[in-house]
Amino acid sequence: MSLTLKQVRYFIAAAETGQISHAAMEMNISQSAVTAAIQGLEAQLDVLLLERSSSGVTVTPEGARFLSHARTIVAAVEDAMRSPLGVGSRVIGRVRLGVTYTVAGYFMARHFARFRRSYPGIALDMIELPRAAIEDGLATGDLDLAVMLVSNLADTGRLDHEILFRSHRRLWLPTEHALLVAPTVSLAEVACEPYIQLTVDEANQTASRYWDRAGLSPAVAFATSSVEAVRSMVAAGMGVTILSDMVYRPWSLEGQRIELRTLADEIPSMDVGLAWCKAHSLAPAVAVFRAFMSVAMGGGG
Repeated sequence: MSLTLKQVRYFIAAAETGQISHAAMEMNISQSAVTAAIQGLEAQLDVLLLERSSSGVTVTPEGARFLSHARTIVAAVEDAMRSPLGVGSRVIGRVRLGVTYTVAGYFMARHFARFRRSYPGIALDMIELPRAAIEDGLATGDLDLAVMLVSNLADTGRLDHEILFRSHRRLWLPTEHALLVAPTVSLAEVACEPYIQLTVDEANQTASRYWDRAGLSPAVAFATSSVEAVRSMVAAGMGVTILSDMVYRPWSLEGQRIELRTLADEIPSMDVGLAWCKAHSLAPAVAVFRAFMSVAMGGGG
């Protein structure tokens, strides 16, 4: 199996930050995904790239040599992204881009900045809207493209999509919680705990699907549209929650720790991707942005 751009990027992030957890936050993925990618890379190369310890990771001599090659690979890809098929950098135009709340807050900033630097001739108008409004805007032509939670996409008859990455959902708990002693936790066990429910971007409706499938309901102690409020309440011991790795951070605003556990039940991932109208052809500037995002995420999720 050939190495992938994702493996290379995850390795660089871990090598540069010295922490798998920091690399995961930087790439907006789970720690397990970073670990699996690097282990797969080491198996393919048949060398140890990183030394693991309780304090983090350090680059081995073989890892240092590969790191130089890895940076060259990423630099070459980014150079190609600036001019896909040799014409991208010369394209001028405007892209009306719809984004949902979670995507705007936890995903798009670095890509927006990099795209603007790479393609100064393309104006990127980023508009935050609810999912239903984005779908209507794409169908009517008021929006050219969207970066959204495509796992929530409803109008699949008129809209097409491409997954950029999948963010797994896991259980968030305060430190010293009783459920931390188990390597995995069931939804039935979570149902017995006070639950902090996030409502933004239809998180409550999404959650209800896997709760209903299990024949269970969370004991909602508080519902909020603020991810930071959920983070603070879980860290303070007011309850637990199940949320995506994309919005996970190990500390609350008050500096209290938040722990993670994998759930034994099958929980759907939160998929971030591109969406567009099947009936509308993509203008050159829009096609450039779509290619940029696809390459930036290593070819999709």
